Amino acid sequence: MGKLSLKVKPHIKVKGIKKRWIVNNLGFGVGIFTLLIICFGFLLYGYFFNSVQENLIGRSNEVSRAFKNCKEGDKKDFTYTALEFVESFKDKNSVQLMIFDENDEILLTSVGFLPSDEETPQDYWQAKSSTDGIGVWKGTSLTGEKIMAVSKCAYDSNGGYLGAVRYIVSMEHLFLRTILGLTILIILEVMVAVFMTMSNTYFINSIINPISDICSKSKLIAQGDFDTRIEKKYDDEIGELSDTINYMAKELKESEKLKNDFISSVSHELRTPLTAIKGWAETMQICDSDPATIKKGLDTIVREAGRLSWIVESMLDFSSIKEKRVNLVKEKIDILAELGEAVYMFKNRAENEKKTLIYNEPKMISAVMGDRNRLKQIFINILDNALKYTSEGGGISVSVSEKDKKANIQVTDNGCGIPIEHLPNVTKKFYKANYLQKGSGIGLAIVEELVTLHGGELNIISEEGFGTTVNVSIPIWEDPSLQNREGET
Repeated sequence: MGKLSLKVKPHIKVKGIKKRWIVNNLGFGVGIFTLLIICFGFLLYGYFFNSVQENLIGRSNEVSRAFKNCKEGDKKDFTYTALEFVESFKDKNSVQLMIFDENDEILLTSVGFLPSDEETPQDYWQAKSSTDGIGVWKGTSLTGEKIMAVSKCAYDSNGGYLGAVRYIVSMEHLFLRTILGLTILIILEVMVAVFMTMSNTYFINSIINPISDICSKSKLIAQGDFDTRIEKKYDDEIGELSDTINYMAKELKESEKLKNDFISSVSHELRTPLTAIKGWAETMQICDSDPATIKKGLDTIVREAGRLSWIVESMLDFSSIKEKRVNLVKEKIDILAELGEAVYMFKNRAENEKKTLIYNEPKMISAVMGDRNRLKQIFINILDNALKYTSEGGGISVSVSEKDKKANIQVTDNGCGIPIEHLPNVTKKFYKANYLQKGSGIGLAIVEELVTLHGGELNIISEEGFGTTVNVSIPIWEDPSLQNREGET
């Protein structure tokens, strides 16, 4: 078959597969990473918040020490102590102090001025109502700044309430630090996403591109271009798939050649008897008064019609065997009788073709369990092949023996033999080692299938120029009752 010039455009859904692969992998990775970033952001901010809160609460413990010596009800003493406490406070730049007196009014602050229009904070009331005298609040100031405040009540030595100290710290820097950390993680996420996209694209292309090539080449093969081969780029599953398709193309090419040779051979096989039938029929129309001519013509027509029928039946038979539609009618039979009838059928043919057919029949051999007609068909096909490939003056010998609970039938000829390169293929359908000889090329294929159905073995030994030996082994019949007795012993 000539090589097709049709160019096939790949039609595999490459973009769809690539898109799904990248979106699924990248989307899943980015989604998980984003979720981790959000969780990390909350944890980071919570960590900073708790650190600041614990630090302020720890700092508030100094209030008890600073005001414990104040006299109860002595506002001047409290004011002096408060002023001294504020002046000695070292972290004025980062923490703002606010002092409340016993009347819940702001006495002084670390910034030097009193806030105006500001309600008494929640943390202060919380501290006054709590048992440990500590209150915590986080929120937004009147200026819009995010702050945290911790209030600590001050008591005199007798436990009398003097006032409270409020620690105020801005949370803006913590928020900015959290944002900075998240920004770094987001940049890292983008870099990972870019890397994942590039690596996924490279990986998916290493799969998609060979698949696209396989798809386009497979279409060419499907259209009959069996010389097309797929380049193997990777030694992996795709490479194995490429090898398999290349092997398939090679086998299809062989099958196509066998099919064409078979059609040519069968056409010739059918044309010969049809020509003889047509020729003798026309002759009989002209010479209808000559009995000898009519008889000869009828004999030829019957013989050639039988030949046509045999060719058609062989092809139908082979099709049935290959499709497992053949049911063997097995029974206990004498295999020598079936083989003897087959040899007898070919005696006259061998004499007419000036060949010798010798049958070394043994006196006795064990019975086999098989299909009578199918076994005879095996012997007929083997003998037909032997005569077909044996030249005039040559000989065929048939012998039977019993060994290892098998009946062994051996047919040997001294014909042309089979070249060693053809020997493994002679049992394939439509295969002919010598296309100059007549035949459809399915005789030995039928033999192999039928022998296998009988549980036997077919073995062919041949040497080009010296002849061929065909061995068929069929299991002998064993009495079930004897087998049971042997099992019991």
